[in-house]
Amino acid sequence: MKIVILDGYTLNPGDLSWEGFEKIGNVTVYDRTPVSDENEIVNRIGDAEIVITNKTPITASTLAKCPAIRYIGVLATGYNVIDVEAAKEKGIPVCNIPAYGTDAVGQFAIALLLEICNHVGHHGKTVSDGRWTKSEDFCYWDHPLIELSGKTMGIIGFGRIGQATGKIAKAMNMNVLAYDTEKSDAGAEIATYVTQDEIFAQSDVISLHCPLFPATEGIINKDSIAKMKDKVIIINNSRGPLIVEQDLADALNSGKVYAAGLDVVSVEPIKGDNPLLNANNCIITPHISWAPIECRDRLMGIAVDNLQSFLAGNVKNRVN
Repeated sequence: MKIVILDGYTLNPGDLSWEGFEKIGNVTVYDRTPVSDENEIVNRIGDAEIVITNKTPITASTLAKCPAIRYIGVLATGYNVIDVEAAKEKGIPVCNIPAYGTDAVGQFAIALLLEICNHVGHHGKTVSDGRWTKSEDFCYWDHPLIELSGKTMGIIGFGRIGQATGKIAKAMNMNVLAYDTEKSDAGAEIATYVTQDEIFAQSDVISLHCPLFPATEGIINKDSIAKMKDKVIIINNSRGPLIVEQDLADALNSGKVYAAGLDVVSVEPIKGDNPLLNANNCIITPHISWAPIECRDRLMGIAVDNLQSFLAGNVKNRVN
């Protein structure tokens, strides 16, 4: 059985093993595949029966040109790079990894928030650069330092990751509000469910943890920002298109939004003309919430298990 992994580097830059897949079949791993070159994608898939992808697109056209494909595995939760309906029509299951880094992503959301509030990285660098040794005072700070205890965090999207984030915020003595289309008893133990407009009106910090759907695309925009408290902090390590980036940049530059901590943007890698790159008080990290080795190792194991289950006739985590 031929297995091709089209873009394995981000999952496994060398600190994990492809052994689980290698026990199943003959594996070819490409670190990267040009996402806009369909001919190269088709060439690399060739007559492989099993295709594993992360961000390399598999379109209806690609499927038509690669008739040997029996199974598509996604090395991620999101599967928008695949034409799942075209795959379904051909009887090809598409299987994703629905939950592998819940706690790590919640942790990273709080890390973004804490960096905004404490600027640990900046102040640590000033010490390394020798500034403290030359200081006339026993301490100094270059940015306002913010205590989170007693402040309100509003979380939009209160599933597994939203709840993991809420637990940490609650442990820091924050008041936690949540908005979700579905409420749960577990969520109610962590947060008070409110409307989306109440999140905007009452929150000192707004953290996004909802999927990207037509109803959530651009949920942070000039109109919703106008409903927010002055000096609100916005955190997003969910999906970049949840935010209208020019609107957020304008709000950061005007001071309406105090700061933003983002691990995702609308187009990744980020484009040089993204307005948030030059916005005031905006921390952007390169989509790494999911990337601790523990999470990637867990993801690898689930991906292998998905394939083994398919071969055994018991398809898991099918999205089509």
